[in-house]
Amino acid sequence: MARRPRRNHSPAFKAKVAVAAIKGERTLIELAQDFDVHPNQIKQWRDQLLEGATGVFGAVAKPDAEPAVDIRTLHAKIGELALENDFLSGALGKAGLLASARK
Repeated sequence: MARRPRRNHSPAFKAKVAVAAIKGERTLIELAQDFDVHPNQIKQWRDQLLEGATGVFGAVAKPDAEPAVDIRTLHAKIGELALENDFLSGALGKAGLLASARK
């Protein structure tokens, strides 16, 4: 039996299937046959919809914003790395190692 290629369903399709499962007019097996999706997948989508439904009517706790980037620290690090690169390229150039590495 050949395996079916992996499918990516759109959020609209998932919502449609999950709402049909919540209505309860048909069993998961019937829905699986109608939508050509595994019953376990329908149950997962239904559970996700039920868990996220509270966010529709209430304020959802927003995740913490990423910490502000310290520009001065980043510029200092860039300067330090540039200085190291310049020093090492000069030292390798004087030793003759840089020229042989480029060939």
